Amino acid sequence: MQIVTALLAGLVFGLGLIVSGMTDPSKVIGFLDIAGKWNPSLAFVMGGAILVGVFAFRFAATRAQAILGAPMRLPAARHIDRRLILGGLAFGAGWGLAGYCPGPALASVVTGGSKPLIFTAAMLAGMAMFEIRERLSQSAAKQVA
Repeated sequence: MQIVTALLAGLVFGLGLIVSGMTDPSKVIGFLDIAGKWNPSLAFVMGGAILVGVFAFRFAATRAQAILGAPMRLPAARHIDRRLILGGLAFGAGWGLAGYCPGPALASVVTGGSKPLIFTAAMLAGMAMFEIRERLSQSAAKQVA
């Protein structure tokens, strides 16, 4: 049941991205072009997402279990560290250069075209490199200890 729910949530999210036009990289780049022809439409999409998220996280914080019975695991980290800042900078640079972030890129893959496929392949490669680096770091730390 959790897989079906995850699939439905992903489909609704992807449909929302497509309907709002956020799968069009020119809209994202237009939003980031504050010195040129600024397009504020992404701000409204973000505002809607934040509004929904505020209520969803407040509701989730009052529960020990998700609606389908899985344990509720909300993010616990509250500090800003070097990794968060560097990751945010890398994410923002990729977003600004390509006009895609992970969700819209995956939604755009179904519409065809090589750009979303190339972006998605590069994103997956970057995620794999991170995982390999993390595992090597953990393995080295265990050997030292």
